[in-house]
Amino acid sequence: MKICGLKLTHDSAIAVIENGKLIFSTEIEKIANGNRFAIIDDLDTVETHLCELGYTLNDFDHLVIDGWVGQSDAFIKTHRQQIPLTLPVAPYHEKNKSKNILQNYHFDEYRFAPQVKSYESYTHVAGHIASAYCTSPFAKKKESAYILIWDGGMYPRLYFYNPNRVHTVNNLGPLFYLVGNIYAIFAQYFRPFKINENVLKDELSIAGKIMAFTALGKMDDKILQALKDTYKEHLSKARALKHMPNFAYEFARAFIQRVKGCSFNDADIITSFHHFLEQMLVQCLRLRLNQTGRKSENLCYGGGAALNIKWNTSIRNSGLFKNIWICPFPNDSGSAIGAACCQMMASSTEVSLDWNVYSGPNLIKNAPSSGWTTRACSITELAALLHSQNEPCIFMHGKAELGPRALGNRSILAAATVPHMKNLLNIIKMREHYRPVAPICLEKRAPEFFSPGCPDPYMLFQHEVRSDWAKKLPAISHIDGTARLQTVSGSQHPLLYELLTEYEEISGSPILCNTSANYKGSGFFPDIYSATAWGQVNYIWADSVLFEKTEKIKFI
Repeated sequence: MKICGLKLTHDSAIAVIENGKLIFSTEIEKIANGNRFAIIDDLDTVETHLCELGYTLNDFDHLVIDGWVGQSDAFIKTHRQQIPLTLPVAPYHEKNKSKNILQNYHFDEYRFAPQVKSYESYTHVAGHIASAYCTSPFAKKKESAYILIWDGGMYPRLYFYNPNRVHTVNNLGPLFYLVGNIYAIFAQYFRPFKINENVLKDELSIAGKIMAFTALGKMDDKILQALKDTYKEHLSKARALKHMPNFAYEFARAFIQRVKGCSFNDADIITSFHHFLEQMLVQCLRLRLNQTGRKSENLCYGGGAALNIKWNTSIRNSGLFKNIWICPFPNDSGSAIGAACCQMMASSTEVSLDWNVYSGPNLIKNAPSSGWTTRACSITELAALLHSQNEPCIFMHGKAELGPRALGNRSILAAATVPHMKNLLNIIKMREHYRPVAPICLEKRAPEFFSPGCPDPYMLFQHEVRSDWAKKLPAISHIDGTARLQTVSGSQHPLLYELLTEYEEISGSPILCNTSANYKGSGFFPDIYSATAWGQVNYIWADSVLFEKTEKIKFI
């Protein structure tokens, strides 16, 4: 069975599953240096990309489009051959708890393209549920699991899935009544995120910045209580679906009115709000589990909020679950995969997806821009270069990673022991000074340097840098002493494993800095030319070829 899943709104992507295996998932932002969160605004793009990869729309048994929002009936506006189209799709989320979340919406005799007269659609939340569970180790073992979904436009919802009832997901309802995008909206009322109140928006790009910024503030009990009181006072409005789109703004303004005249620091307000949501998440999750009975020790977590490593770690440390799974594309970048997984589950008894995180677009090995020399370079030689030069180097290999995190195939690597390296990387990436740089470490050695240092191949949890190593690893130690660790094993990424092993033999450290290789505001570099044209580093390594700048940049 061949399934093509499409996400046609922000974080647009095209995914193909054949007989339970993910063949590829192409996020549009990762083609031709597309803008982050890019949208497929014409269906010709879909046909062209599929054709480039050897497919036509006729090849698929099912074409599936991710659900979205609408005033009454959900729809997506797009184009085909410059002709405007309005495609009906499934809603953003279920309209009531009794609704079968895996029920499809079939649109027949609606001409998507000349050769396609019908397609399926599933609610947006169903896509998150399916991608969260089908990619999990629980699916492989056919184990039941709770599934927590918290996305930008929805309340955090808890579900329960038993694979013995393959076509049914038990809806346990919302945990509380704050949508995920409130995190970014609330922060825009306070410095340094404050902008003109008349142009406030659901800004997708700042959630990660806010998470990093919280290290500069402290949790204030008085602020925390004011947040709790504000929520309690406005709970009836929060529960009303008609207020859902605007309640995040109303909540922020009500809180500001409540603390008017108080001399609270903006950084402390943002940090306290972060902890307020974190506490709500864990406390309400515990309450719902106690209300419904403990049916499983497994949790899958999806939606954009699942990229918040601090909240993820708080859930893991709560002891509510023995096993927690978060896939590396829990936000909308995985929605095309999720839509296809919905159809896989609905059309068969298969619930486990055979997938690999390195299933994005292939690296295009075109010619570099002018001003670069090339030579063969082994992994051993690259390790020696990283150690001797103490400069950042772009590392590119094979297919791009799925999801928003660079995991070695489109990364900038650098020594973690150099004191100024974090500042240097933030400068060349044009990032704020408080932004952390992630460490990449051999999995078997990670517990020596980090607590807990357990396997974390997708950078989805927070680890503490052990006190005796914090000063020795200044480039990857965040202001609060934490790190967004990526661990690497030989089976997960043989090439990175070899590089870290060789680097440790030379330097004594099995750790490097790892940040994404991309233009500011764009997806990962798709080709050699883009990386060289960027021109902010002196070295680029791509599949055993080293590109070296002829006129070197002089770093401090």
